[in-house]
Amino acid sequence: MSTFSISGKLIDLFQRRIYPAQIVVDNGIITSITKTDAAPDQYLLPGFIDSHIHIESSMLLPTAFGQIAVIHGTVATVSDPHEIANVCGMEGVQYMIDNSTLSPFKFFFGAPSCVPATTFETAGATLDAKAVEELLHNPNIWYLSEMMNYPGVLHNDPEVMAKIAEAKTAGKPIDGHAPGLRGDAANAYAAAGITTDHECFTLDEALDKIKAGMHILIREGSAAKNYEALCELIKLHPGRVMFCSDDKHPDELLLHHINGLVKRSLQKGYDLFDVLRAACVHPVLHYKLPVGLLREGDPADFIVINNLADLDVLQTYINGQLVAEQGISLLPEIKVTPINNFETGKKDSATFKIKAHSETPVIRVIEAIEGQLVTNCLQLPAKVVDGFIVSDVDCDILKIAVINRYKNDAPVAVSFIKNFGMKKGALASTVAHDCHNIIAVGVDDESICAAVNALVDRKGGLSVARNKDDVNSIALPVAGLMSLDNGHKVAGAYTHLNKIARELGTTLHAPFMTLSFMALLVIPSLKLSDLGLFDGSKFELISLEV
Repeated sequence: MSTFSISGKLIDLFQRRIYPAQIVVDNGIITSITKTDAAPDQYLLPGFIDSHIHIESSMLLPTAFGQIAVIHGTVATVSDPHEIANVCGMEGVQYMIDNSTLSPFKFFFGAPSCVPATTFETAGATLDAKAVEELLHNPNIWYLSEMMNYPGVLHNDPEVMAKIAEAKTAGKPIDGHAPGLRGDAANAYAAAGITTDHECFTLDEALDKIKAGMHILIREGSAAKNYEALCELIKLHPGRVMFCSDDKHPDELLLHHINGLVKRSLQKGYDLFDVLRAACVHPVLHYKLPVGLLREGDPADFIVINNLADLDVLQTYINGQLVAEQGISLLPEIKVTPINNFETGKKDSATFKIKAHSETPVIRVIEAIEGQLVTNCLQLPAKVVDGFIVSDVDCDILKIAVINRYKNDAPVAVSFIKNFGMKKGALASTVAHDCHNIIAVGVDDESICAAVNALVDRKGGLSVARNKDDVNSIALPVAGLMSLDNGHKVAGAYTHLNKIARELGTTLHAPFMTLSFMALLVIPSLKLSDLGLFDGSKFELISLEV
């Protein structure tokens, strides 16, 4: 690797000053930083870090994700391989690590702590305390991933506490996941050793958790958008915040990443150094990452931007290698062999029928909320036709189903959801957090069945059915979660599916992303697993009819 120098206005995030400087890089390391009398009209600063993301949710392999992220000045991610672990277990985690080594981009994976997240759903694998211990002793594993089983923490569940103990023994941080947890419960959760939370959706909740000693990861993803509710923390507790996306779909990844949050924060008038420390420094210090922060002796991980208003990324360097320039990625495409776990067969439309147990039933309905992962539980009169409960399009109450992908003859769970807005057709996906069974929503049984069967044919993916005879889909052959194509191709196909979904009437910003979280039982209050309706507040399965 060659020696080179670069000059500009250096943003020193430790001394909190900006000055003209020349940086010399030798074999990927910054060997000197010299203050100069003048410098080119550009700024040098550390690269951005996403402090919590599931790479799988971009529908891209790590190599393809990094290829896009570098154009936005991202040099590293703190990545939870929880999604592929739920499908393929330890083999899936290793698959992500192996693929990431093919790219200079810096991926820092955690040991998934909750596979499966609950006992009320069917996953493709289980990672017990012994498996987590094995992962935590892997030098490529940097932390214990989000501890979603917060009831297990609060009630000292032996398996949960064993995983936490292993992380402490290994000297690795423990990530949290406890939406809505406040007061004494938040204190007890943090006291168990949980150090972060990315699920806060109100400022008061975040303040409670900061008071308990936790760091707050301000999340702005494709589905969950909490930045506006939490951004005041940048001013109130600048040392306790980081930025993350959690889940980033490919169409949005093409447009922006952490750079978008930095720009928004600066436009709101937050202090430059506080904002950049949240975006660059805090993840490195908290997770003890070998990522450079623009100091002598650091790896040469930095970016060059035009100015502090536009924040256009002119160049991105990782270990001294120029990986992006003027919005163009210089990283190559990498071809790999997929892994998967998919056993279910095609379904019949009669599978999705629900018999009414009375003439005028009242049913529990999931209320999806735009921009949030939390849902509400509604109790509404059902529409009954010929003795079966059906979608009520006029009231925007549509049928939703979850199908076990890991077993061919398992029963199908069917319920109802509000706020998808579709007037006809159906959507289906094998991206269905956290177990990634097939999830579908639609107006009629025939369309739902057609959308599901398209995914059975492909062994995973996303589909949209205008009707039973007109179905479009994207193949996701890697665990039913990720494509083998590059980000531009996947984003184009995904944008096309979203366009069709909107033609069917949905008003949601990201309908597939929203759908994917309707099976996420650890986020209250009402969700659907392959085993049935789940009350996230009581943590138990409940009936459809009240």
